[in-house]
Amino acid sequence: MQLIKSDINIDFIGKQKIGFIISILLILLSLGSLIVHKGPNYGIDFVGGTIIQIKFTESVPVGKIRTGLSSIGLNDASVQNFGQDQDNEFLIRTSNQKMTDKGLSLSIKDAVMASTGIAPEIRRVEMVGPQVGKDLREKALLAIFYSLLFITIYISGRFELKWILSGVTAGSLMTAVYFLSVFNVSMVVLITAALIVTLVLFWTLRLKYAIGAIIALLHDVLITVGIFSLLNLDFSLPIIAALLTIIGYSLNDTIIVFDRIRENLKGSNKTDSLPLLFNKSINRTLSRTILTSVTTLIVLFALYFLGGEIIHNFAFAMIVGVIIGTYSSIFVASPIVLFAHKR
Repeated sequence: MQLIKSDINIDFIGKQKIGFIISILLILLSLGSLIVHKGPNYGIDFVGGTIIQIKFTESVPVGKIRTGLSSIGLNDASVQNFGQDQDNEFLIRTSNQKMTDKGLSLSIKDAVMASTGIAPEIRRVEMVGPQVGKDLREKALLAIFYSLLFITIYISGRFELKWILSGVTAGSLMTAVYFLSVFNVSMVVLITAALIVTLVLFWTLRLKYAIGAIIALLHDVLITVGIFSLLNLDFSLPIIAALLTIIGYSLNDTIIVFDRIRENLKGSNKTDSLPLLFNKSINRTLSRTILTSVTTLIVLFALYFLGGEIIHNFAFAMIVGVIIGTYSSIFVASPIVLFAHKR
């Protein structure tokens, strides 16, 4: 199946400045939102606390639920609608961890029944301790960082046959991060510094394809997290799973383009223009790229609209990631590799 003709010739490389401007604006917007909100809107998986899902048989004002919660000292609790309005379901989040899950849910049930006059059905109770949440947050950052480094080893080995060089470099970075994390260094600062060092080392060692891939993947992850911060959506463990899946998807798309670039570079002569070769490579893989993205998005939109509230945010993260990942393969990864070849 071919959606786009094989002889298409869109000047993607000629529009790389526009692509970079769009990417920089999105990154600045994401960073600005993360700074203002002091990070993503972490769910209880990462900060600890209790979440309780309740359901009423008829419509109930949110204000009356909050009044009932205040009567038992849960002034910090947040209440939000869950699902469709006609479902009359609510999510209650609180940092209270002094009671057991059974004791807290019974207290909330009695308090809300007193304030609303309707006995709610307790449908779900989840509790996470603050230390567990902190550990999960740090492990999530390490999972993303390690996955990026393993990817660069594969890219360098496959496209530049520098398995040992990239492996030793990545292994050294992983070891340094592991030992420094033992000394209670802030994980966010540590990972940020390690990524900057990684980019500098890869540029110095001339791992052209690896640096193009890792910048594109960081671009995808940062913008996806930034959009979640802008929309104030819960950032939980399923979103980490979505980010790792996005990294894999975006890499697959990037490898397809890189493979064609490498083939065209091998078959070219010294008089061939590099921008022309890169443009030709992107156009030849455009049909496959768009077809893969569209079929993936069809499934994700079905999950988003029909999968229910539990996987709503996961599906949304995947939709954003697939769109941004497809864009970055063309307008971020390829131009960076071209710039590296010129240098």
